[in-house]
Amino acid sequence: NNLRDIYTKRRYAPDKIWNFDETGITNVQAPTRVVAETGRKQVGQVTSLERGILVTMGAFINAIGNTVPPVFVFPRTRTLQDLGHGAPAGSLILGNKSGWMTADIFPLVLEHFQQHTNCSPENPVLLILDNHGSHCTLDAIVKARDLGIDMLSYPPHTSHRLQVLDVTV
Repeated sequence: NNLRDIYTKRRYAPDKIWNFDETGITNVQAPTRVVAETGRKQVGQVTSLERGILVTMGAFINAIGNTVPPVFVFPRTRTLQDLGHGAPAGSLILGNKSGWMTADIFPLVLEHFQQHTNCSPENPVLLILDNHGSHCTLDAIVKARDLGIDMLSYPPHTSHRLQVLDVTV
């Protein structure tokens, strides 16, 4: 109902409807398959002894398939730009102790989004995202309103079925 109401009010073009989602990425990958002779009891496998770090990546995609450069949140507080070496051009590199999206850094993500979509109060966009605590703060809502971003969240415990970035991308 909320989606229908806001869409009826604004009549967004497909290029103005965006989805945002976060995912965890590890810097150490585990091999998925091991090829060995049939009947062999002991098979060697190459794995890293490192435990690795988990980096949060935030991705934006709109209804016609365009994207905004991703956001990376590293579990660091210093030397962040060095960590972004090799990231897609225009990526936003952030950090905090946990490596997770927080209420303090989400307004920076909204500014990054606004810079790449050129939205404004006169030219609004719809950003559909989950209702994570960092997205639903007063600071984030005010920042989004000031930047021309209409935010709409999925109902709790439904993003695994409704979030386009989880289901189809």
